[in-house]
Amino acid sequence: MVVQIELGEAARAPERVEAHEVREVRPDLAYLRTILVNVAFVGQPGAGDRGWVLVDCGITGTKGQITEAAASRFGAGARPAAILQTHGHFDHIGALEDFAAEWDAPVFAHALEAPFLTGRESYPPPDTSADGGIMPKLAPLFPRSPVDVSAHLQILPDDGSVPPLPGWRWVHTPGHTPGHVSFFREADRTLIAGDAVISTGQESAYEVATQRLEMHGPPRYFTPDWVAARDSVRRLAALEPELVVTGHGRALAGPAMLKALHHLAAHFDEIAPPRHERA
Repeated sequence: MVVQIELGEAARAPERVEAHEVREVRPDLAYLRTILVNVAFVGQPGAGDRGWVLVDCGITGTKGQITEAAASRFGAGARPAAILQTHGHFDHIGALEDFAAEWDAPVFAHALEAPFLTGRESYPPPDTSADGGIMPKLAPLFPRSPVDVSAHLQILPDDGSVPPLPGWRWVHTPGHTPGHVSFFREADRTLIAGDAVISTGQESAYEVATQRLEMHGPPRYFTPDWVAARDSVRRLAALEPELVVTGHGRALAGPAMLKALHHLAAHFDEIAPPRHERA
């Protein structure tokens, strides 16, 4: 049996920690951990109003934290040109409705994620039997209801482009949710992976707290389609990224990261799904 892929410090991306714990990993890319989950800021520091993009919106109760971090990085009152959603799970849309309205910002997502962002459909129940820690047992307490940002929602273009971010493209990475997407920039091989791959064991409260580095598939308790999830990880590995910002855990970079990503892709069925799903 193949075990989880633990990573040493060599796989951690170099970071410059700014005010409000914003972690810069590229001159125009930083991320912020909001309790359980990361949000990403794309844009040059000091970019000003409409000069940057927010990727995901954290968990409920972190609106102030995200707002303060954005103001510190881009300028007081600076609104994003757009909000990109990797998917619509509760820990990624906590402040989405408020931000979309207050900032009057378009929200871009995949067409298959639209039902969960327009109030039409709830996500399926979690898998409480998933192994790895206490979090699957707590998962029934997590919200599954949709939000409604219909007035601001725009569907990502079929050509793979990301309208507010020239040079980036979106990659359909379903499994964790039907319309999950990741974002990739070819020029410097930078990947914002969402929850398609993560860098800590999200099932374990201890690993969530300590942020122990691990190349991990999507969170087990909220991933209903493991075949699609496997194909998505293989799709991301084929991109040969040099830097990965994930939805959970620290950013990863370098040869050790890439080796682990390819190992996960090759042995996904033995590593990532809950034991009762493994071949």
